[in-house]
Amino acid sequence: MEFLIALLALSAMEIVLGIDNIVFIAIVTSRLPAAQQPKARKIGLLMAMVMRIALLFTISLILQADEPFYDLTDLGFPKDEWISTAQAEIDSLPLEGSHEAHDTHEQRFRLTIWIHTVEEMAGVSWKDIILFAGGLFLIQSSIREIHEAFHDGSEHQTTKAATSFGAAIATITGMDIVFSIDSVVTAVGMVEAEGEKYVAGLSVMITAIVLSVGVMMIFAEPVSKFVEQNPTLKMLALSFLILIGVMLVAEGIGTHFDKGYIYFAMAFAIAVEVLNLRIRHAVRQEKSA
Repeated sequence: MEFLIALLALSAMEIVLGIDNIVFIAIVTSRLPAAQQPKARKIGLLMAMVMRIALLFTISLILQADEPFYDLTDLGFPKDEWISTAQAEIDSLPLEGSHEAHDTHEQRFRLTIWIHTVEEMAGVSWKDIILFAGGLFLIQSSIREIHEAFHDGSEHQTTKAATSFGAAIATITGMDIVFSIDSVVTAVGMVEAEGEKYVAGLSVMITAIVLSVGVMMIFAEPVSKFVEQNPTLKMLALSFLILIGVMLVAEGIGTHFDKGYIYFAMAFAIAVEVLNLRIRHAVRQEKSA
């Protein structure tokens, strides 16, 4: 029963984390000829599944990827100075447990978080590099798509036709690696897979990934068509990708975001856009009547 609950919770979480992957695949495959788009979407999602499962078998390496291998203080980053200043401010606050400390609890917490953030920023790990590079790539790709969306006619068509099937798959695969790290770390954090529970836990994580990719395959085509048919929604999707790219870059330099806020903002923006689509549809019907 414990593993069933973990399977359901993890499957739901993997589907939520896969939303940005679906949007990215929809945008990239939209540059291909219509006949090749469904095949590219399926291959892209299969590659995402393969990446996630492959990374699960290297759990120890994934967890070690968080360990810094270089300290930016060697390049002049003022880590010790900033930490000393923050620690001095904490020491000047009333002692924990005293009556006066109640009013300064928020300030103490903020300074403690700042010290942790500075330590994160100073230490460079392989995960930081992957997230930073992936975020920059996502921002660059989204901005390029937005730029091309404003160039109609032959120029845009030529650019769109120049995207080969192989190039699209390579682009999707590259970003799958970035998205997979987040997904796998979440899976490892939600399911216990150590000691005697290693096989059972690993089985739950693999099953959840397969189920989530299956659900994404079902919805990938309708989502892609809907995004492609509604230019304003496509622009909104590209804006989401820029937002996710900025978040990845921020995490790459040691600043962590609560993804719940990101997903809430995306859901709210989509809800507003759906209302706009309904209003535009109603206006077109009135004019044609």
